[in-house]
Amino acid sequence: MKREKSNVCEKRTFESKEEEYLAKIFAIMKARNRIIFHDGKTHFNDTELRLISEIVSAQYEGKRLISTQLADLLGLTRSAISQIVNRLEEQGVVQRLADDVDKKIAYVVLAEGVLEKYGEDLSICFRFLNKVIDKFGEERFFRMCNDFESFIYLMNDVVVEMKQEEK
Repeated sequence: MKREKSNVCEKRTFESKEEEYLAKIFAIMKARNRIIFHDGKTHFNDTELRLISEIVSAQYEGKRLISTQLADLLGLTRSAISQIVNRLEEQGVVQRLADDVDKKIAYVVLAEGVLEKYGEDLSICFRFLNKVIDKFGEERFFRMCNDFESFIYLMNDVVVEMKQEEK
């Protein structure tokens, strides 16, 4: 089912270019929450897949993650991560392991057998995204990614510059 494209910024008039710029950025940030990676036939939802992906990446690097780190990596609140981890723990997907030294620290690790389901979900996501990129165009996709990454780095550089100017 095709959805009609909507551009919030084109539906209103702005008092200034700056206001239009900010509205565009906010619209992009809001749209980010509507990005989907699959056709809904996966074991895990998008957020759970991202969380598992971060745990797997950390394992490959020989690291373990705590909930606070997962919250930072996924851009979610600690409370939201706690709810997700609780649900996944009840389902037998993850476990919390206490640190050997500091018992207040609990690492979130994958339970046995989860990597197989995760791999199945990745295959579904890959098939789905390949179809999307076939329609969008690989060159256009990489250009968009590079432009967005450059824009984010530039924004961060400007923040640093402005902080230095304040000193």
